[in-house]
Amino acid sequence: MPGQRSRVIVMNSALGPLDYRVPAGMMVEPGSIVVAPLGPRQLLGVAWEADRLPTEEVGDNRLRNLISVADVPPIPAALRRLIEWTADYYLAPMASVVRMALPSSSALEGAKLAVEYRATGELPDRLTPQREQALARIGDRQGLVRELATIADVSDAVIRGLVKVGAIEAVEVDIDLPYPLPDPDHAPPALSSDQAEVAATLRAAVDARAFQPFLLDGVTGSGKTETYFEGVAEALADGRQTLVLLPEIALTEPFLKRFHARFGCQPVAWHSDLRQSQRRRAWRAIASGEAKVVVGARSALFLPYPNLGLIVVDEAHETSFKQEDGVHYHARDVAVMRGLFEQCPVVLATATPAIETRHQVALGRYAELKLPGRYGAAQMPAIEAIDLLRDPPPRGRWIAPTLSRAIDDTLERGEQALLFLNRRGYAPLTLCRTCGHRFQCPNCTAWMVEHRLIRRLACHHCGHVLPTPRACPECKEEESLVACGPGVERIADEAAALWPNARIAVVTSDTIWSPAKAAEFVARMEAREIDIVVGTQLITKGYHFPDLTLVGVIDADLGLSGGDLRAAERSFQQIMQVAGRAGRGEKPGHVYIQTHDPQAPVMQALVSGDAESFYEAETEARRDADAPPFGRFAAIIVSSEDKDAAHDTARAIGRAAPRLEGMDVFGPAPAPLAMLRGRHRFRLLVHARRVFPVQDAIRDWLGALDWPAKVRVAVDVDPYSFV
Repeated sequence: MPGQRSRVIVMNSALGPLDYRVPAGMMVEPGSIVVAPLGPRQLLGVAWEADRLPTEEVGDNRLRNLISVADVPPIPAALRRLIEWTADYYLAPMASVVRMALPSSSALEGAKLAVEYRATGELPDRLTPQREQALARIGDRQGLVRELATIADVSDAVIRGLVKVGAIEAVEVDIDLPYPLPDPDHAPPALSSDQAEVAATLRAAVDARAFQPFLLDGVTGSGKTETYFEGVAEALADGRQTLVLLPEIALTEPFLKRFHARFGCQPVAWHSDLRQSQRRRAWRAIASGEAKVVVGARSALFLPYPNLGLIVVDEAHETSFKQEDGVHYHARDVAVMRGLFEQCPVVLATATPAIETRHQVALGRYAELKLPGRYGAAQMPAIEAIDLLRDPPPRGRWIAPTLSRAIDDTLERGEQALLFLNRRGYAPLTLCRTCGHRFQCPNCTAWMVEHRLIRRLACHHCGHVLPTPRACPECKEEESLVACGPGVERIADEAAALWPNARIAVVTSDTIWSPAKAAEFVARMEAREIDIVVGTQLITKGYHFPDLTLVGVIDADLGLSGGDLRAAERSFQQIMQVAGRAGRGEKPGHVYIQTHDPQAPVMQALVSGDAESFYEAETEARRDADAPPFGRFAAIIVSSEDKDAAHDTARAIGRAAPRLEGMDVFGPAPAPLAMLRGRHRFRLLVHARRVFPVQDAIRDWLGALDWPAKVRVAVDVDPYSFV
C-alpha cells in the first residue's frame, strides 16, 4: 500500500486503532509489524485490515508517517482472527492481546550476535554478602547483566563489579543459530493395540488438514504422550508445525526427555525462564516456520506460527491454563479456537477431563479417544481412605498411624514414597500464644505464611516478605510465637523425625522454579538418592518414577473449602493425578487419602474408582444451578488503593446494571480477598443463560459509565478464581 494509509493497532491498551500514512517505497500489508509515532514516542504496532477495525476517519493532512517496518514475516491472518476473537470474547483491549503475539523489540532487529555474561568459577578477593548471594543464585546460568541481576536479586552494579574483578565473564552468543530438526522416524515406539488405534486416528486427522477437536482421555500412565507423539510425527513428515502446551514450566523437563528419546533432539521451548536472546531466537524461528515443534506455557498459544498442523494441550484439565491477570483467557478454550482458524486438529490430553470438556463430547463437538488401561505391566494403584476421626495422628503431628506404618514398609522394601499437601511453606498461620496477635499481610486480606527454610514470613498473594521476628510485635513477648497448621516444610520436618535415615526432598514452586531445577530433581529420583518426596500440586503431573509405590495425601479436605463451584471436581482431579504417580512401573502402588469425611461423594468416588458416577452427580448439580457448562458467569472486579472510591464505583456499576431476561447481576460485595497488593476489591457476579450474548450486554453496560482514573475495573469472562 505505498503512498496510502494503514490502520494500525499500537501497543497502548488505552487507544483504539489509529491511521498512519505509509511513506513512498515502504511496503505495509495486514499483519506487518511496524514502528509508529505517538506524540513524542515511538511504539510498536501491527497493521490491520481497515474494514475489520472501524474507527473515526482522519483527513489525509492530519496523518503522520510510519517510521519503519520490521524485517520479519507479517502476523498470519489466522492469528489475526484469533486475536480479534480473544479480544471480543474476553472483553480485552486489542492491543493487550496483540502484545502477546509480539516479541521484545530486540527480536525485530537484525543483529545476530549478543554479549551475555556467566560466572567463571573464580571468587573475588572481596566477597561481600551481595556478591556471595549473586554468585550462589546465578550458578551456571547465563544472560544479560539485567537478567543476572534479576535472578540474583541484586543491583546491576553488583554484577558489573563482579565482571570487573573477573568473577563473571562476557561471552558472545550467536542468537540466530538454526534449531536441530526433529526426525519423525528416529525411534518409533512399540504401541499397545489401544494406543495404535488412537495414534492412527490422530495421524489421519493431521493428514486431513481440517479442524477437529479430540479429547484424549487416558488414565495416568496409559501412554497418552507416546500416542499423540505419532500425530506430531505425521505433522513433521508433512513439513508442518506442532504446538504442545504444558501447564507448568517445571513439567517441561520430563517432557523434553521423552521428546528427545522419540525424535532425536529437543523441541523449541517457550516459557518465562528463557533469556532474552533465547526468546529472540525462538520467536524468529517460529515466525519463519523453521521451528517445527514448540513446547511451551500458555503464552506460546499466541506466537505467529505460519504453518500449524497440530495443537496439543497436555494436562488439559489444569486450572493454571486460565490467565488470572491481564487478558483473562483460558488457554484450553483459545487453543480450540486457534485450531478452528488454522484448520488443524486439537488434542486435549488428560486423565481427568473437565466437566466443560466432557459436555462438549456429549454434544458431539469433540471426538473422544480413550486409553482405558496403563501401559505394559503397570497397574492402577489401590486407593484407601484414612478416617482422621477414627485414626488420628498423635497430637502436634499430621501423618496418621496407618500411613506411617505403610511408609515404614515402603522404605523397608527400598521403594520411594510421596507425601502430598497443597500448601507451601511451614505453617499457614503464625500467632502469639500470649496476646493472640496474628501476622497478616499489610497489602492483602491474607495471613503471612511461615517459611522456615528461608526464615521468612511471606504473603502468597503479593509476595510481601519479612524476617520471622523473635518477639511478638504487639506484646513484645519473646519465644511466644506459635505455628498453626501444616505446610509441606512442616510435613518434611515430621517425616525427618519419624524416618531419620530417609533422604527427604521438598518439591514446591519455591524449590523447583526452573526446568534446570526440575531436571536436577528428576535425576536424583531416578538415581534413588531420594526416599520420601514431600510436595504440592507441582508433583502431581507428568512425572514417571517406577520405584515410587506409595502416595499419602495429608489433607484431602483442603481443596473442598472456599465455596468454589469447581471445588469437588478440582479435588477429585488433583488427588487422582497425585495417585497416578504411584505404581507406574512393574511394582504395585498404594494410595492413602487422609480425610475427616470419608463419606463425602468425592472421597467415595476416589476410593471406589467410580469416576463416572462422580462426574454424573457433579454435572447434574451444575445443570440444576445453571452453572457452567449449562450457564455462564462473568466477574466484574473493581479495585483501588482508595477504599471509598472502589466502593462507590462498584455501587454505581451495580445501580446501572441492565435488567435483561436471561441475565442476573449479584453484588457488589467485598471480594473474599478484600485487599490484594494494597488495593481494596469489590466484585459483581453476572450469571447468564448459555446462549445469552453476555459480552455485548457487559460492553454496553460498562461502556456507558465513567469512573475515577485511580479505580481499575476488570472483567473476567468464565472465571475460575472466585477470590
